Amino acid sequence: MPVTPTYPGVYIEEIPSGVRTITGVATSITAFVGSALRGPIDKAVMIHSFGDFERGFGGLWVDSSLGYAVRDFFINGGSDAIAVRLYKGNKPIAKLKKGDLALESVDPGAWGNSLRMRVDNDILSEAASRLGLQVSQMFNLMVRDGTTGVVETFRNLTFKDSPRRVDRVLAQESNLVRFTGSPDGSETVPPPHNDPAQGSTIWDDDTASTKVGNADRANDSEELTKDEFVGTGMEANKEGLYSLLDADLFNLLCIPPYRSGTSGLDVQKEVLTAAQSLCENRRAFFIVDPPSTWDSKEKAKNGIANLGVSGSYAALFFPRLMQPDPMSNDQLAEFAPCGAVAGVMARTDAQRGVWKAPAGLEATLKGVPQLKVPLTDLENGELNPLGINCLRTMPAAGRVVWGARTLEGDDRLASEYKYIPVRRMALYLEESLFRGTKWVVFEPNDEPLWSQIRLNIGAFLHSLFRQGAFAGMTPRDAYFVKCDKETTTQDDVNRGIVNILVGFAPLKPAEFVMIKIQQISRPIAT
Repeated sequence: MPVTPTYPGVYIEEIPSGVRTITGVATSITAFVGSALRGPIDKAVMIHSFGDFERGFGGLWVDSSLGYAVRDFFINGGSDAIAVRLYKGNKPIAKLKKGDLALESVDPGAWGNSLRMRVDNDILSEAASRLGLQVSQMFNLMVRDGTTGVVETFRNLTFKDSPRRVDRVLAQESNLVRFTGSPDGSETVPPPHNDPAQGSTIWDDDTASTKVGNADRANDSEELTKDEFVGTGMEANKEGLYSLLDADLFNLLCIPPYRSGTSGLDVQKEVLTAAQSLCENRRAFFIVDPPSTWDSKEKAKNGIANLGVSGSYAALFFPRLMQPDPMSNDQLAEFAPCGAVAGVMARTDAQRGVWKAPAGLEATLKGVPQLKVPLTDLENGELNPLGINCLRTMPAAGRVVWGARTLEGDDRLASEYKYIPVRRMALYLEESLFRGTKWVVFEPNDEPLWSQIRLNIGAFLHSLFRQGAFAGMTPRDAYFVKCDKETTTQDDVNRGIVNILVGFAPLKPAEFVMIKIQQISRPIAT
């Protein structure tokens, strides 16, 4: 604050430097959307390992490819992901009841059928008196998840209005159940369960605990359709695919195949189109899986035009992967490559930077012993110019990503966003500058502000230049930042607009390496 001098002496005043550091955003947070065994419906949940996915969403499930894609992502180097569970079907919630104590599973799915609860009345009088209640008005509750073996214990519960009212406690502390309804104090405390019979435990004796009745059992999700992803009103309600609108940031999007059997193990075109549009709006990149019918080079070559998605915000990788399936005695099965490719992108970002193409001998696919369609150099040469990124088997390296083109990478389109690293680098800069320049809003729109903008954005771009993110030998060749009276006219100022022009020279991958060899004559000795 300005200092007002009132006495003779020395005054100290701190003056703001005008430097506001712009921090680069994450580049490989990957969103996965599909059906799972358990977990919240239509909610974007951040996970940091496959263990998190197992605890929150049930892990691998033979009727869904979502878990396999998430597993491949973390195996191949991914670190941060967002999972969105979708559900289709009736009777999604399992229910438990003993007297007036009615509970239901916190999330839909057949996992709730393994829940059991036990009630006892071992209440201390001191605990009841602290709440202003009687011992007869309180009870203890134990809930066990038979799928995972997790047991939750809640002591000193009541139906009366107090901090230990059963609905409030379960809503705050339980990951398994919720109380149905709102207690008004008229409910009767449930009678305690018996001790288990000799040789039994409380969880396998029906008199020592209560299980889910046959009429109250829940079902797992049925096979998803486009209506669970992009149905009517879902965008407005942030449901289905649009649950990701609640996520602060995601950089990559994977929608593993959700149709099985005669449906063809594919993703419907309406979902692909909506996903691409969502990625464009959220500055993200869509990894597209090849249709299950692409079992040869010719089918891929002829089918790319009818894929249902195009543009520089998406990339296709072919063929599918052949991996051991732990749910089928480790027999080789066909899986979508999106999760493994996203993991390779995350690994490449961490080791080299988002400006490095996620392809080459370093871009190995871990946990992939075989590919569905082996490709030769000549076959690869037919697919690559069409924007189809091939997965190849290379001697010594194994299975690798051998392509880095977007779906705008067809040579005939001559797009400036032909390559994946160029598009992803642009998205990284856009998101980083979008978040890092919010301080500009409502600042006085004149040269002092413009100079601060040039200083802050220039410092951010220069740090990237020093890391090798741009082409060019000098900063002048690599990037520029322009914000002055030429970009922002007086009319712009009158309308409250400041225009910032940022340019960068992207690095493009060395896709074709040309080596020329020539014979030379042996010199004649003299």
